[in-house]
Order: sequence, then structure tokens, then C-alpha cells
Amino acid sequence: MMLRSLACTALVSLAFSAPPVAASEAGERLGAVLDAQPAEVQARYADRHPAETLDFFGVEPGMTVLEALPGGGWYTKILVDYLGPEGGLVGADYAESMWPLFGFFSDDFIAGKATWVADWTAEANAWVEGGAPVSAFQFGSLPEAMEGSVDTVLLVRALHNLARFEGQGGYLTAALSDVHAALKSGGIVGVVQHEARPDTSDDFADGSHGYLKKAFVIEAFEAAGFEFVAESAINENPNDQPGPEDVVWRLPPTLMGTQEGSEARAAMQAIGESNRMTLKFRKP
Repeated sequence: MMLRSLACTALVSLAFSAPPVAASEAGERLGAVLDAQPAEVQARYADRHPAETLDFFGVEPGMTVLEALPGGGWYTKILVDYLGPEGGLVGADYAESMWPLFGFFSDDFIAGKATWVADWTAEANAWVEGGAPVSAFQFGSLPEAMEGSVDTVLLVRALHNLARFEGQGGYLTAALSDVHAALKSGGIVGVVQHEARPDTSDDFADGSHGYLKKAFVIEAFEAAGFEFVAESAINENPNDQPGPEDVVWRLPPTLMGTQEGSEARAAMQAIGESNRMTLKFRKP
């Protein structure tokens, strides 16, 4: 209850966003934030296209943004600085009950999810001095104070596991319900997700390989009450042509299953990061 109370108190303060800034000013501000990131973060810009992606989703300083599965904070650190103290960043982790279903996380890691909201918030609030205030919750337990308070939701590489375990706990349904409730009327959801080709089997594209079909994602969002607005080719990579046994984690940055310096790893590095759909939805 204490964690819920703390989260609600923080989220109430995020419900009032500053007026939008001019597009040119926002672009300059984002450019400066991206230029200030460490070299290892900037090395992934060519694959992740953060400037183009955030622009497509309409993210601006002063907004309140919900980021799913923020983890170590690749996008979080960019967003907290870019949104500024007038805005707010809300991290949303998977439900605590979902983590044991993966089957490979340690007992200590899973136990740590019981205090994730407080632990991650404390860590993330120290990442950027003078940035947007950070709060958090876990999908399936949206604080009431957050309802109708968010301008934009970012679901970047976060949907496949929700879909993968949907049948074991309704996790995708619950997450999309929270997203819908959290957004203001007219709010935007930005999705960047590893994309399975339309001709692949549904078994391959169930999320267990990391990939989902575009038609499946659009259908799920429309069923949850969203309108499909637009798509972009920003994050497409035609070199990513997975076979029926391939998983997305064979590619950079994970490079699972190949040895450093091997021809197999060089082949994966030549492909680059995954082929990703970039979709925009709106809450009516």
C-alpha cells in the first residue's frame, strides 16, 4: 500500500503538462539531448533512429510519457532529459506474476520485482539531474491517480512477451487496458516491435521468437479501443529474414548463440538489428 500511495502521489503531479513547445525548438532540444548521450548509446542510433521515432510519435518537451519495460534506461535517459522538469516519465514493468513464466530468471531477480516500483524509481530519478520526474507501476496494477494523465505511451520492443504469455494470465489484455486508461482522450501510443513477415506461421509469430505480425498488433489495439493512425518505415530492416527456428536475439545487440570473432557472429552483425514495425495508435 505504501508503494501504491507513493506512486499515486507522484503521478498526480504529472497530470498537468506544460504547453507544447514549437517544433523547431523541440527538434533542437532533442538533438542536443541525443548529442549528449554516451558513445555506446549513440552507436545504436543508426539502428534505433530515436530522433525520427520520437518525432513520428509526436513526443514533445513538457509531456507526460509512459514507457513500457524501461529496464536499464536506454530510452528513459533520453526521455527524462528531453521532456524536462515540466514533463514526466512513467515506467511500466511487466506484472510481477509474469516474470517466473520465462523460466530462466533467478529466484533473487524474481523476488526483487516485489520492490521494483520503489527501487527502479529511485535509480531512474538519479540518472538525469534536473530532468523530468520519474514514477512507475507494474502492468495490471495501474494507480487510480494516473488514469487520464498521460499524453503518450511508448511500447518499444515490449509487446512480444505480453503476447507470448497472454494465455497464461491475460497479460497483453491487461497491459493494453492499463495503457488505454492511463492515456488522455486523444493520447497517442507509439509501438516499435520486431515484425514477423506475413507469410510466417502463427506459431512462429506468437512472441516466443520475439516477433509479432503487424496484423495481430493492429487487431489487438483496435480490440482494446484504440484507433490505428499511421505507420512508418523508420525501423524496417529488410536484411532480417528469420527462418522458422530463428529468434530475434540472434541479432545485435544480444548476438545469442554465436561466438565472438566467428563467421556466424559476423553474419548476424552484417544483418544489423531486427526488422521492426513502427505504428501509431490513438485513444479516441
